[in-house]
Amino acid sequence: MAETAVLTLDHVSKHYDDVLAVNALSFEIIEGQCFGLLGPNGAGKTTTLEMIEGMTPPTSGEIRYRGGPVPANYQDRIGIQFQATALQDFLTPYDNLKLFSAFYDRPLPMQTLIDAFQLQEFLHRDTRRLSGGQRQRLLLALALVHDPEIVFLDEPTTGLDPRSRRDVWEVVRRLKAEGRTLVLTTHYMEEAEVLCDDLIILSHGSIIRHGSPKALLAEAGVDTLDELFLSLTGERLDAAEATA
Repeated sequence: MAETAVLTLDHVSKHYDDVLAVNALSFEIIEGQCFGLLGPNGAGKTTTLEMIEGMTPPTSGEIRYRGGPVPANYQDRIGIQFQATALQDFLTPYDNLKLFSAFYDRPLPMQTLIDAFQLQEFLHRDTRRLSGGQRQRLLLALALVHDPEIVFLDEPTTGLDPRSRRDVWEVVRRLKAEGRTLVLTTHYMEEAEVLCDDLIILSHGSIIRHGSPKALLAEAGVDTLDELFLSLTGERLDAAEATA
């Protein structure tokens, strides 16, 4: 079966005054794959994500959706895993699901989301009392409330303990198995190796490597993506995160 590009970036750049945040990025996001955006803070991940989410236009270059212009209803076709600040205080997960469902004409049945993300045990608890892993499961459910074609996951496991992180990995694997297209930003190299089918590594707004984790590791002759990043930049990604 031929691969279908859902999103195509063709020499996309973004300037903020005299700062070049993203420099001539060209890549495709294939339908049904998990595509990773990797790099330290300041590498251009957030700006790239905002452009392909339709939040900010590129300064130059072109973004295409299924080979044509990005449609007017693009926002209805994508789901964004918001940060925890998107949750409404004093509301329960059930109330948050009901609120987000009201934004769409044809949302998924709430029980489908409750079952899929295992929300039942804390469904009527104040969201401020949820654990980190429970909050992330709720945020993922909210991103899927309208059954989107593409789901954007912006560092979904940052700050989680190892067990909660792996619980989120299992949810992402299930979404992949359903055939959804996922776009993941992360600074956890192990996470990218486990979840991503294809990825780019960004540094100073430019792509310094692009390929599958397996192909990139084989090409560089290293065992982990963290070692690859070290060989390319002279620093480990977690150290770059701490000092960015």
